[in-house]
Amino acid sequence: MGMVQQKGNFAFIDGTNLHLSTKYLSWLIDWQAFREYLRKRHNVTQALYFVGYSGQYEWIYKYLRSYDYRLVHKPLLRLPDGSTKGNCDTELVLHAMIELDNYDKAVIVTGDGDMGCLVKYLNDIGKFKLVIACKRDSSSYQIRRAAGGNIMFIDYLREKFEFIKK
Repeated sequence: MGMVQQKGNFAFIDGTNLHLSTKYLSWLIDWQAFREYLRKRHNVTQALYFVGYSGQYEWIYKYLRSYDYRLVHKPLLRLPDGSTKGNCDTELVLHAMIELDNYDKAVIVTGDGDMGCLVKYLNDIGKFKLVIACKRDSSSYQIRRAAGGNIMFIDYLREKFEFIKK
């Protein structure tokens, strides 16, 4: 009788949410160390990083891919005031569903309440492991409620791991 091979866990990273949250706190993430943390602590075999696409940031995308992040892009929208928006929430939810049979459990990296329904659904079907959010007071009540006790905050992890620099 053959052994059943485990698939490992996937991380679905809301890149804009994580970037803006850590930037607001004047923190820098060591992306290589964060990827190793996900691999070693949470058995993350694939880390999907969702971010709007702009050609001027290709060097950043190349950097993230070099550390084994799988990037999923959405073209940036230019708003009337000249700013840009690259909201990838729908893509993150869609890919979590597309990849459902390819992972054991999902690690969702965001503090965005829009992900609460995804976390609840994954939890209901036994596919949810953990939410990693930036800080308790800057993460949505909906995501905290959906995750229950399965949520970690980067400000806490910062004390134990070396992937955040202040």
